[in-house]
Amino acid sequence: MVEKFHLFIYGSLRDRRIFQSVSGYAFTLKPSRIDDKTLFAELAFLPHYRRVSPDNVYYYAVPAHPARIEGILIHDVPRMALAEIDRYEGKRYQRQTVQVHTGHGVVEAQAYLTTAETMRKHFGDRFHVNLIHELWLRKRIRLFLRKRIRPGDDTEDAEVEREADRELLATTERDLVMSHYHRDAVSDYYLEHELNRPRPSIRPVCGEPQAQPYIRNYLGLVLRQVLLNQIDEQLQARYRFELEHMRTSPRYFARSVSLLVALRMLTANRNVVEPLIENGLKIVPGEKADLIDYIKYAVHAVHSIFDPRVAEDHLSRIRANLQPGLVPLGCELELSNVGAAAVEPLRSVTKACDPVYDGFKYFYDFRLEVLCWKLGGYIDDHSGYTDRPRRQGFFEIAPGRLSIAGELSRPATSDPWLLSQLIHELVSFYQIRPHSLHLSFQLRKSQIGRQKTLPLGFVKCLLAMGGGLEPGPQGLWLSRLGRGEIMQKTYGEEFIFARTSRRNWYLGGDEIADRPPKQATTHIQQYKFIRLDKQMPYEPLIVCLKGLQLAYNPGDYLTADQMQRNPRLRHRYQGLKAWANRPTPLGERTIRRFLDTVRHGLLNERHYRPAHPLHYIEWALNAIDTQLQAFNQQVR
Repeated sequence: MVEKFHLFIYGSLRDRRIFQSVSGYAFTLKPSRIDDKTLFAELAFLPHYRRVSPDNVYYYAVPAHPARIEGILIHDVPRMALAEIDRYEGKRYQRQTVQVHTGHGVVEAQAYLTTAETMRKHFGDRFHVNLIHELWLRKRIRLFLRKRIRPGDDTEDAEVEREADRELLATTERDLVMSHYHRDAVSDYYLEHELNRPRPSIRPVCGEPQAQPYIRNYLGLVLRQVLLNQIDEQLQARYRFELEHMRTSPRYFARSVSLLVALRMLTANRNVVEPLIENGLKIVPGEKADLIDYIKYAVHAVHSIFDPRVAEDHLSRIRANLQPGLVPLGCELELSNVGAAAVEPLRSVTKACDPVYDGFKYFYDFRLEVLCWKLGGYIDDHSGYTDRPRRQGFFEIAPGRLSIAGELSRPATSDPWLLSQLIHELVSFYQIRPHSLHLSFQLRKSQIGRQKTLPLGFVKCLLAMGGGLEPGPQGLWLSRLGRGEIMQKTYGEEFIFARTSRRNWYLGGDEIADRPPKQATTHIQQYKFIRLDKQMPYEPLIVCLKGLQLAYNPGDYLTADQMQRNPRLRHRYQGLKAWANRPTPLGERTIRRFLDTVRHGLLNERHYRPAHPLHYIEWALNAIDTQLQAFNQQVR
């Protein structure tokens, strides 16, 4: 009779294809599908062990009393199949008998385990720390590049070339690092398969006559972006500990602070940065050069502008000014040299022409979507399609956005001050005309499905703060509404003032069902009415919208369906359009109600207590009041 064993698996063998290729048997969670070559399996957990993956290649189970490992129990594995699995698992594991818990009780099974001593011997004392796991994966990526690019060459030029190649693999590296927490081990084979890609070339686009007037401008944007990326990498490498401790939660984008420091270092040194970019456009050999040559120049040039003392000073100043709250925040910036005419149908009607970038038509030819990944940069033509390579539209930036197509993102921060500083520095850094700003606020679970329609007076207050008050055809007007930039007529007329939408933060599939877990999806309230301007202070508006959301819980405003179902809303909308074209002062009673609502939300952010110091809340409320009173003075 064939001897059989129960086997508990928790790593790469959970993949049915791998298990079958190693053992010769498949497994199923459904008893009706069992046959001679398919074994029965059920979900189980192993108590008093913790799963770690310090090399990001294999999972290891190490003793940890309060922990447990979730996995799969395979029933009746023949001895011959188990012998093949022994060979597959290798010498770092010891097959031991353990007690695993299933839905039908405790079962004795075999499991491949290791010891903390073995882990320390191979991976060091901190083998269990997630940060070490990520650094280990990045080290493997660097080793791969050393093998592929000028192997054995240790000169400075070779290192610069490797770092330049890494810039062009940036989104691939991002995906590998993001996914290693949520998928089976990243093997050396998979790593090589993902990273071993040909270098992109700009020679085809440089040969197109229509592209000739814009090539120099795109190359300048490439150099500018690589300088920013490289300073950010220097900061991440030198001050990783400080940066991690300034991030209040791992759910926030890890690079918000380092990007702010990098942006400040560059914008404060324009007299050095601009000549560096001009010099790069001159000295890199024109017709013989390719994209990699410009990136190599920027990688090398960054050493002349990075000063650790300046970086440390910026970090200290940011640390002293942080005002984190509890509501996750995000932003999207739209930049365009032709404003609203960047997208159809207005572009064709006005025959607008962008003399610098031709509406960013060649953005993807210069791999700027890869170089801009840390800022979530892409071209938005408002069509809803993201796979058209040469689309014209806005250059949109969203720190924390990790994937356009999958709407995968993390909040930039929970700090209104930090978010406002990021917005200001991004507008200053890119020499492209600012157009609009979207601010996002993550909803709490208790808010979803219970949102209300904003009162008309509150909408007017918000438009007064951020709707772009400027000279119009008949005096002052609120340009975002007056020009029709936040109106849409696809499904009947809509007012694109605020929308609720979903975002994902999870990259990878569920271990068993191949679907993301429930907590991977969040709901955000996004306010889209805001004019982006170099001079406007956005911190009071961010605090204001946060307080309003916490106290009032507003929803979509206004969709075509809302206006079709509610005649009163249609009437309000018509009145709002007329008011935006010739604004009149806001009533003092409306302003007081508005401020009281914002105050109530801010004072109850942390379970009926304020999350910010009281003096900061009072400063923000005074700043909001000042902006509204200034609006009244201007329109009188």
